[in-house]
Amino acid sequence: MSDLIDSPNEGENAPEFTVSELSGVLKRMIEGEFSHVRIRGEVGRVSRPASGHLYFDLKDDKSVIASVTWKGQALKLAAQPEEGLEVVATGKITTFAGQSRYQMIVSEMSVAGVGALMAQLEKRKKALEAEGLFDASLKRDIPYLPEIIGVITSSSGAVIRDILHRLSDRFPRKVIIWPVAVQGEKCAQDVAKAIDGFNSFTPGGAMPRPDLIIVARGGGSIEDLWGFNEEIVVRATVASNIPLISAVGHETDTTLIDYAADLRAPTPTAAAEHAVPVRADLMSWLSSMDERRLRSLSTSIEFKRQRLKDLSRGLPIPTELVAMQGQRLDMFSERLPRALRAAVDNKRAELVQNSAGLRPQALIGQVLQKNQILERLFKNLNTNIKTSTDRVKGKLDGLERIRQTLGYQATLRRGYAVVRDQDGQLVVSAKSAKTKQELEIEFKDGKLKV
Repeated sequence: MSDLIDSPNEGENAPEFTVSELSGVLKRMIEGEFSHVRIRGEVGRVSRPASGHLYFDLKDDKSVIASVTWKGQALKLAAQPEEGLEVVATGKITTFAGQSRYQMIVSEMSVAGVGALMAQLEKRKKALEAEGLFDASLKRDIPYLPEIIGVITSSSGAVIRDILHRLSDRFPRKVIIWPVAVQGEKCAQDVAKAIDGFNSFTPGGAMPRPDLIIVARGGGSIEDLWGFNEEIVVRATVASNIPLISAVGHETDTTLIDYAADLRAPTPTAAAEHAVPVRADLMSWLSSMDERRLRSLSTSIEFKRQRLKDLSRGLPIPTELVAMQGQRLDMFSERLPRALRAAVDNKRAELVQNSAGLRPQALIGQVLQKNQILERLFKNLNTNIKTSTDRVKGKLDGLERIRQTLGYQATLRRGYAVVRDQDGQLVVSAKSAKTKQELEIEFKDGKLKV
């Protein structure tokens, strides 16, 4: 120190310093004495300028120490300074000559006790909740049966084994594992990057995009689980376009990712159970639905068959319709020859009566004329008979087609069969068939005795 001190003037004992010299001496003395200190206190004001450095105060009920963490170290702090948070800071005391004050350069920081952590957690929860990040309207539906499941967890340990084992037991699916640190300084950054990474995959690409994400970790202390309380993780969860299930810690553990996730599972195993249904149960349900479908179809067919039978009773019997028209045809057939003979006889009588006064030539002419009229009448008669017969035959053919359509032979051609017993009575149930010694089955092309 003597090289920095000028000789005292005559009559003076005190050495003389420059301002910079005195500031340097004080800096070396303080840094030498307090090169490594740990201070417990409450974080006061916090400033984060564009330079990336952190400026904040550490205080208690009586004093305040200005503190700074340089940019390179700021991101490595285990706990980020927040106003009102009680912390334990480690670093060294130095001076800032530009303002004639001392300050602490903080290289490490942790939350002072569980109580302080819980207070910080509650404060952060209220702030994020006020932004609407935990609103139910943001929750997406979990897919019923995802094809691909992305799991964000540690690559080793029981958690991933439990999830894979449970998925295999319930309904095997394709699983993509994104390994991350699940505690410590890298945890929050790793988890947020994994969520964003899964969302950046292209559907159907070389690395297919998952239909569902599970973020999982086993139980631990609040300090162990703290990474899942970080704001970066919450915002990545809310921004995810893929439905996400959180399964962090045991059933009693709650982290902020649980409030932001679309579904919170109490354990990693429970997350796997929420992700997929039980394949055996699903197959059983489908089988029961198929049985109900077949029963419903059978009931519908039987109802329509009975309805058709009921409606057919209201139709006239085809044979009766044909018989009535046949009767009229027979009646006309019998009356027509007699009428013709009577007409011929009347004309002949008139001819004989009038022939006495006629000359042979006139008679021959009249005979020829009458013959022509008679031939024309016979021709018209034949034409009318044929037309009437064709019309009646067409009606009979139509009635016959109706009879065939409504008859059971048409049903036989569609693949059905008629079962009769030895007495020719219909057998309509399996129970009745068992009591018969002989059955006759009629198909579309013949009958078979069994």
